[in-house]
Amino acid sequence: MAATNGRGYRSPDPAAGRPRYKWELIALLFFAFFFHQGDRAIYGVVLSAIKTDLGLSDSQLGLVGTVLFAMLALMMPVAGYLGDVWNRKKIIVGSLLFWSVATMCTGLAGGVLALIVFRSVATAGGESFYAPAAYPLIAAHHTRTRSIALSIHQASLYIGVMVSGFLGGFIADQWGWRSAFYVFGGGGIVLGLILAWRLLDAPPAARTDAGGYVPPLQALGVLFHSPTALLLTAGFTAIVFVNNAYVVWAPVFLQERFDLTLAQAGGYAMSYHHAAALAGILFGGWLSDRRAGARPVFRLQLMASAMLLGAPVIFLRGRADGFVLACVAMAVFGLFRGLYEANTHAALFEVIAPRFRASAVGSMTMLAFLVGSLSPLLLGRLRETQAAGEGLGLGFSALAGAYVLGGLAVLCAARFTFHRDRCRAEDK
Repeated sequence: MAATNGRGYRSPDPAAGRPRYKWELIALLFFAFFFHQGDRAIYGVVLSAIKTDLGLSDSQLGLVGTVLFAMLALMMPVAGYLGDVWNRKKIIVGSLLFWSVATMCTGLAGGVLALIVFRSVATAGGESFYAPAAYPLIAAHHTRTRSIALSIHQASLYIGVMVSGFLGGFIADQWGWRSAFYVFGGGGIVLGLILAWRLLDAPPAARTDAGGYVPPLQALGVLFHSPTALLLTAGFTAIVFVNNAYVVWAPVFLQERFDLTLAQAGGYAMSYHHAAALAGILFGGWLSDRRAGARPVFRLQLMASAMLLGAPVIFLRGRADGFVLACVAMAVFGLFRGLYEANTHAALFEVIAPRFRASAVGSMTMLAFLVGSLSPLLLGRLRETQAAGEGLGLGFSALAGAYVLGGLAVLCAARFTFHRDRCRAEDK
């Protein structure tokens, strides 16, 4: 079907003649997000090997993670704005190729400065442009199937992290930590070339809804005009704060407490937690699509419940002395995380007009990662200052407080602001 633009031309739908393309899109972006998250998780998996090889302190190792997440945050407003006004296919392909090259270059690092340049600045600079372009592109191709489509895409986060846990640890044990970055970076480059061939931009009707040019201040300030969006950002900030600490330090925590190899620590830390999170996000997406049609606020109620129920499990994870108990706690925590993340973007889109969605994703992610970037550094510092084997356990248990605060914020949005903000977004 063609759409008519403001000058009277009829723009062909790039997906015309490909009725199943909307699911091909999900498959393509699934693998892109797989490398997006897998590349990011490798660092935590091989952290102890990097420390031994380069002679770095825990604070320096935490600083690399903190700079990466802070860089993601600082680039998000720019990425969100460009995601609203530029061709989203080109943004996605370009970002994938850029961060994959940076990942390969990380394997060449000889000290903390090179790690910060290649791992933190360059990798994050590329990754930051992906989400603000990808999520609205999915939303443009999926209407009635939006939650399940976003959930399938989000599932690749967990699969990418799980694979990087086992595969990255195995490669590091066999051939050294540098080889893990070479393998994952090279795979991303190959995928980038495939996306350049197969990926299509949004349908013409969706591009019309997006509204073309949006003034930067208006685009980046849209989040602050919706109380619900701000409260959802608070909840997402808590999620990111905990997740960032987990992905950097969880393998070291298991290796230190239970005397595991790199492959074992990375595999167990990433697999139990993210397998359960995968189940949670798929079930949460399916359930939300069934319930949110009649009761849109159900998305927020599910998110708040998941955070408040997940808080005590996070506390238990840090205090667990037995390996089985620690794995169970990681898995149950992952399940609640998945139930929340099934609606992270779908809930935000309920209160944001279509033309501002990429900017809203960028602004929300910026705020969340600015705060969340601090957790790897804080846990690294705590590990240095506490008794051997105690610092990371104390730090992980303390993260439960973030889930309580985030859950209460989302609960307030569901109770007091959601219905008004949703009606306001529909009028725009």
